[in-house]
This record gives sequence, C-alpha cells and structure tokens, in this order.
Amino acid sequence: MPLQVNEIFFSIQGESSHAGRPCAFIRLAGCNLRCSYCDTRYAYEEGSVREISDIERQIRSFGCRLVEITGGEPLLQAETPELIRTLLDRRYTVLLETNGSMDIGCIDERCIRIVDMKCPSSGESEKNRLENLAIITPNDEVKFVIGDRADFEYAKGVISTHLSRSSGLKPPLISPVFGRMNPESLARWILEDRLDVRLQIQLHKVIWGAEKRGV
Repeated sequence: MPLQVNEIFFSIQGESSHAGRPCAFIRLAGCNLRCSYCDTRYAYEEGSVREISDIERQIRSFGCRLVEITGGEPLLQAETPELIRTLLDRRYTVLLETNGSMDIGCIDERCIRIVDMKCPSSGESEKNRLENLAIITPNDEVKFVIGDRADFEYAKGVISTHLSRSSGLKPPLISPVFGRMNPESLARWILEDRLDVRLQIQLHKVIWGAEKRGV
C-alpha cells in the first residue's frame, strides 16, 4: 500500500516526552491546515510514492527502535494506520504527530498519539477535534504551541475542561512558537499558575537551527 512520503531521516527527537532520544522520522506529505507559524510548509505537497515495505526497510537501516510518523498531517492518508500497525508489529515504538483536526480513533492504541491542539494564534483553532480528547489514553500526549498570552489562556481552558489528571493522563506539553514566544515568559506563566504541564523547547532547532531540514 503506497503513501506519499516527503522525507525519511534519522535524528534526535526534539519534542514530546521522548525529546533527546535518537529517532527515525517518516514525514508524510499533505496537510489540511495552514498554521501561521508552520515550519514544514515544504510538506504541503512535496512527496514521492513509497510502499510500506520500502519505508520499513529504510527505517530498519537506521538501527533505531523509536519511530515518529509526522507531516504535514499523516491522517490525511488512508494507508497511515496500516503503516503504524506494520511498525508496531515489528516491535518499534511508534509516535504519531497529528494536528488535532482528524479522528485518532482509527489508530492502534499501542501507538503513542501526540495530538497538537491548535491555539488561536495558529489561525486554525476552530478546526480542533475536541472529541479526540475523550478517547486519548495514558499512552498518548497532548501538546499546545503557544504564541502569546491568549494562547496560554486558551490552553489552560482546554486542559481544565478536557484533560483531568485523575484519569492518569500525562502532563500536557506546552511549547513556545520558536522565534516568536519568549520561553522565559512562558516558563514564568506556568510557574505563576502552578500549571502541571511539561514545558518543551524544540530541541532539534536549538541543535541545528530553525531552517535545517532532515534533522
């Protein structure tokens, strides 16, 4: 079953609770959103057709058991759930990065589904599929990218309404828009509000710079 693949590469995981670990990345082509701060616009359309067996063969060559499937928006492609199942069955730890607008219910729960809930400054917050927050498990992660104080207040509202920690969910991920939101200010807001979240900074951009592809 073929997929439109933008790039496959081996790098350091820059985000999520797995940040800092070596990771194999599969970036699929196509996206249904146009976030104001998007750093992967090249994945909107640019890609080549690859069979799942060919993708898995290249991943195997990296000798790494942690794999992230990202985009673009991976769930736009009907074959993505099968790619994930294939990798899981081969005993990879699989992360799926999805933009929060698509139904994650079709994805094997063995996969770590990282749901990016869009805040107002993205220009796409009305596309959030809040129903996803009712089916996430303690295996999954939810993230918010923050561009300003209004985004922070929006994230707080979603967290308090939909992400009860009593259900065993992981602390939500809070990330500043790189180059726009001062990480120190975001850290202070988190501390002032005693917010039980995980502050993350895009580690790969700190290491290689914001414009570098394939890292």
